Amino acid sequence: MIEIDSISGDVLDIALRVHRELGPGLLESVYEMIMAAKLAAIGYQVERQRPIDIEYDGLKFEAAFRIDLLVGGRLLVEIKSTERLSPAHGKQLLTYLRLTRQPVGLLINFGGATLKEGVKRVVNDYRPSASPRLRVNQNGE
Repeated sequence: MIEIDSISGDVLDIALRVHRELGPGLLESVYEMIMAAKLAAIGYQVERQRPIDIEYDGLKFEAAFRIDLLVGGRLLVEIKSTERLSPAHGKQLLTYLRLTRQPVGLLINFGGATLKEGVKRVVNDYRPSASPRLRVNQNGE
């Protein structure tokens, strides 16, 4: 099984190249489609818009939400194309991680002038190796 940090690195490398070549301003679905194709081309299993069911208090809701990209069956990638990320975006991804019991997700915003300020690594009960400034679910956030 490929380490989650290795998958994350490949996703970020491709995201940087895509943003550099295409720039900001396209629809999220365009970035999602290109990212999925590029990741599949280097050998990853990639699922786009994977529906997720939620069970709560004895009730089941089918396809309650969709994951933009699930890479290697382990890494959730939430893609945005907005001027700037809001705290709600990080919370959304953290909730997705908790509901799917996955350890790590990447929030990538292609809408900014550069990708540097548009990338957040979100962890859920995972011993992170990324720098603290890339994590959104720390004490005080």
